Amino acid sequence: MFSATWNFIKRHRRKFIYTGAVIGGIYFLGKYAQKKIRDIQEREANEYIAQARRQFHFESNQRTCNMTVLSMLPSLKEAIVTQLNSECLTALLKTKPANKLEIWEDLKIISFTRTIVSVYSTCLLVVLLRVQLNIIGGYLYLDNSANKNTVAPLAPPDVQQQYLSSIQHLLGDGLIELITVVKKAVQNSLESMSLKQSLSLLELEQQISWIRAEVEGSERPLSWYILADDQEALADQACGLTENDVMTIRLLNETRDLLDRRATLRSHDAPEQPIRSL
Repeated sequence: MFSATWNFIKRHRRKFIYTGAVIGGIYFLGKYAQKKIRDIQEREANEYIAQARRQFHFESNQRTCNMTVLSMLPSLKEAIVTQLNSECLTALLKTKPANKLEIWEDLKIISFTRTIVSVYSTCLLVVLLRVQLNIIGGYLYLDNSANKNTVAPLAPPDVQQQYLSSIQHLLGDGLIELITVVKKAVQNSLESMSLKQSLSLLELEQQISWIRAEVEGSERPLSWYILADDQEALADQACGLTENDVMTIRLLNETRDLLDRRATLRSHDAPEQPIRSL
């Protein structure tokens, strides 16, 4: 029996070899395909997790930005009211002064100026906070993705605090300069308008367009009101720059680049302003 089986194998040994080779090849190909499929699935899963983590990080950053804006609005409102105080003029009118017409003219200019400055400053505040928090968020994301045991944080808490404190320029000198520019534009546009003259919605829109054209067409871009123009302000406050100072200046320069780039793109896409009739 063993002899017959052996003879059978010898007669068909090539078939057995080919069959074994085919079966072995199919087996190893199957294993290789399974490994590749697992690698692809793991890669897709890692990419999905990374994308979900980035999306969560971005959405969390936007929520933080919105809450920060809401917390800053009272300070901004207080600064605007302090610089453009119309309440004192209203109270003065109640005393029936001799220069009542002059006070009404001042109240007209201040009221328009306060409204337009409120819109500009709020928009600038939102833009600045979004840019700053997204820049910090990007560095924090890189810090979390890196090995914390071997890599120093790119944006430590001291740098973040120093960087975010630059918003005080918008609430101080930047706001004062913005008020000056807007008030001048309002005076040029409305000073000759009679207090008894009523404005239609279209006429009001034209007046605002003329004011915007003068404000946004000035030599200084709107980004100047957001951040101080002196890029070496930190160097003036200390004898030497620390590593945190250098990092803060780097963040401020990145912020300026983003703001200027956005302003440049906006100026290219902005529609033409209506031409004021003579």
